[in-house]
Amino acid sequence: MGRITENHSKQLIRQFGIPAPQNDVAASPEEAREIAKRFGKPVVLKALVPIGKRGKAGAIKFADTPDEASHLAAELLRMKVASFPVERVLVEEKISIAEEWFVSITIDKSKKAPVIIASTCGGIDVEELSRKSPEKIITYHVDPILGFCDYEAKEIWSELGVKGKLLTKATGVLSKLYRLFDSTDAYLLEINPLVVTTDEDIVAAASVMSVDDSAMYRHPELKDIVQIGSERAWRPLTELEKQMIAVNEADPYRGTARYTEMDGGDIGFMCGGGGGSLLSFDALVSFGGKPANYSEVGGNPTEEKVYGLTRGILSKPGVKGLFVAHNITNNTQVDIMAKGIIRALKDLNIDPSKFPVVVREAGVNDAVAKELFVNAGIEYYGDDVTITEAAAKMVQRMKETYGE
Repeated sequence: MGRITENHSKQLIRQFGIPAPQNDVAASPEEAREIAKRFGKPVVLKALVPIGKRGKAGAIKFADTPDEASHLAAELLRMKVASFPVERVLVEEKISIAEEWFVSITIDKSKKAPVIIASTCGGIDVEELSRKSPEKIITYHVDPILGFCDYEAKEIWSELGVKGKLLTKATGVLSKLYRLFDSTDAYLLEINPLVVTTDEDIVAAASVMSVDDSAMYRHPELKDIVQIGSERAWRPLTELEKQMIAVNEADPYRGTARYTEMDGGDIGFMCGGGGGSLLSFDALVSFGGKPANYSEVGGNPTEEKVYGLTRGILSKPGVKGLFVAHNITNNTQVDIMAKGIIRALKDLNIDPSKFPVVVREAGVNDAVAKELFVNAGIEYYGDDVTITEAAAKMVQRMKETYGE
């Protein structure tokens, strides 16, 4: 999934006719002061990071004057929220709040359908509300074929006790939010709080949004605002991780190549997805190996994708060896894997006799792959050797080569 920061999600929200506070982005205290001065009213300052629950982290501040906005922006810009350093601040007009509601639209994987979660008790931890007062929350599944109609939006708010003109406005806002969710192939669109102002307007005061990055080919208009692959990250993506996302996305229709950079490490790690890759990683560590990355490759990737991933894995400073392993592939062509890996090693002028490379591959066309690997001077094992045994051999090769 790809996250969208709040400034961009608010732009999309306004494009769909949903009221949202006036805002701008500041990268320095001085910029925050100028924005607050331009707005001419009290402002809210929010750490612009691609995660929610910023209020709990102390990453949302309120300022009555431009000077106070500058001071608070300086505080925010020195913070980390989770593991994300705050590099920009969203400066937003403060609105007069009468009530705080909550709306979240996401995909229910078990039902394989969009689900709308709504409450007139917003601005708080909804998970806690669901435990203490589940009757105050409505959960409504949407038929993905028939879509979401205005009358359904009206029923949701009516059941929550909303009446009169406010019901009409709330119906329109929820219908538009769902259209935004559906038309952008979103995975999550959360508004908390959805504010009822003292003038009885309904405003999206805070938003969290992520989209299905597998559908980005349908949304070139979102290309510059979606942080592809960020949903899997617990920290900002490194430059190398961004490059590997580009390798994967260059051919999104065949195979998957995922890469996560680790602190330190000297063994490039390139293994099959799911349990096999976790087993391989744990086996390396158990024998004293130090993986430099965690990588999954599968789904019958092209030679070019394997080549790009291999080059990326080997380009990290400090990598002194490469471990490649699958369990037994049922669709990935092992000979194609071999061609991509061997080409990357050659292009990087890596000599397998001096640079430890251990491959444990079995499955489709593995006899051809074995011939390719062996002819390239690469230590190859098939299904007669377990992944754990191959990991032990990798660590042993590292010790023999580098004397560690």
